[in-house]
Amino acid sequence: MSVLVLTVDQQGSRRSPDLVQAALTALGDVPVLRPFEQTVGDEFQGVLDSPAALPSVVETLLRHSTWHVGIGVGPVEEPLPAHARAGRGPAYLHARAAVTAAKSSPWHLRVLGDDPGTRALETVLWLWASVLARRTARGWEVADLVADGLSYEETAHRLGITPSAVSQRAAAAGIVESRRARELATDLTARLLGKEPS
Repeated sequence: MSVLVLTVDQQGSRRSPDLVQAALTALGDVPVLRPFEQTVGDEFQGVLDSPAALPSVVETLLRHSTWHVGIGVGPVEEPLPAHARAGRGPAYLHARAAVTAAKSSPWHLRVLGDDPGTRALETVLWLWASVLARRTARGWEVADLVADGLSYEETAHRLGITPSAVSQRAAAAGIVESRRARELATDLTARLLGKEPS
């Protein structure tokens, strides 16, 4: 069984407050095979087997630009223990190498595995990160409302601005590009996990 093991390490933790618990709370609604949990110090780990879950996790972590994100793709020893931190296998080894490599990589994110398709997934996530990095607080405000299912007109009413202003903010925030990146990342992840693309 191929899965995704994510090992996530806080950037500059010696100079800033511990943000792990806040991150775990933010990721609490993501469907996981084994829940994210703190491992040692400022690091946490989780196991995913849902292709759609990875973009949700990545977007949440990239939003705050405070994490080194290592994604390992591959099999794990079965039966998988109840706690993510207790697992073993190639996916765990790849995740450990990935989070170390992420410290000197674009967008502080790496995807490693034996399947050549991991490079394509990593590339898409880097390109998506470049879109999210330019998003302002106002852009995130619009993006969050649209993600909740509101139309641009409803978003405009909620924010007390014109639909034209919403469209301008959405364009600047790269909402359409972000949606496409999420779809592609989900499909590439499905292939890596041996599941049918959406």
